[in-house]
Amino acid sequence: MHALAAFEAAARLGGFAPAAEELCVTPSAVSHRIRQLEQQLAMQLFERTPTGVRLTTAGRLYLARVREAFVSLAHSRPDAHGPRVRLRISVPPTFARQLLMPRLPAFMRQHDGLDLEVHVANPVAVATDEPADVSIRWSTGNDLGGVVHRLFDERIGPLAAPDLVAELGLTSAAEVAAAPLLRTPLLPWTPWFQAAGLNLPEPERGAVFNDLGLVLEAAGAGLGVAMGSRRLAAAWLDSGRLVPITDILADSPHSYFVTCAHEAAARPEVAGFIDWLRAGFAE
Repeated sequence: MHALAAFEAAARLGGFAPAAEELCVTPSAVSHRIRQLEQQLAMQLFERTPTGVRLTTAGRLYLARVREAFVSLAHSRPDAHGPRVRLRISVPPTFARQLLMPRLPAFMRQHDGLDLEVHVANPVAVATDEPADVSIRWSTGNDLGGVVHRLFDERIGPLAAPDLVAELGLTSAAEVAAAPLLRTPLLPWTPWFQAAGLNLPEPERGAVFNDLGLVLEAAGAGLGVAMGSRRLAAAWLDSGRLVPITDILADSPHSYFVTCAHEAAARPEVAGFIDWLRAGFAE
């Protein structure tokens, strides 16, 4: 900032000496600060002549940017309603699109002073690269630490595009098991096989996806049968892109959990968001 102030003053006043007088420093100090700035920028800002200094073309262009920055700083002020609070949320992509975003406007209307950051997290990884105050995880719950709350229980069953159901004549559990099955490490087929009375291992063939939303998109495109929950697939079911094949449902081994560190739970914005999320899914 000292170097920028020296540069702006020297450019405006036409020399290092008058800039030094305005800034209450020596001309050599002004010269030293501007040389430091030129070294940092790797460009010459002034032409030095026996009669004084003159801005280079690069210097004139840079001066305009510096003045814009100074004007912006001069007109900035703290928020009139007090400091804003930041809340960082880590969330799997399908939960974010299908379950969080439709509800988020109502939350933000209640928290006008909150700056929200939403980071999309890899649903397969236990940890994410982005730091977060609150994390929503698709998990069995056994691998989670800190403050942990299950948002809701999941019941799962096979879903497919209506055209695929008609083409393959899918009506029974056995016919579903023989159809092209879409796979994901996030949601196995075995619990549903057991609920349907089928003694079958986890499928070893079929397209694999690492995101629940992609599985549902693939099923909606007619690629195969997806295992999914009615809650998460509501948009596909409501539009008619997917239909349930049987009434047989199974308890999902995974569900969505909201978590945070113990020390973060004491922050009002963290506790408030978690309470709001839990209340919304309890309705």
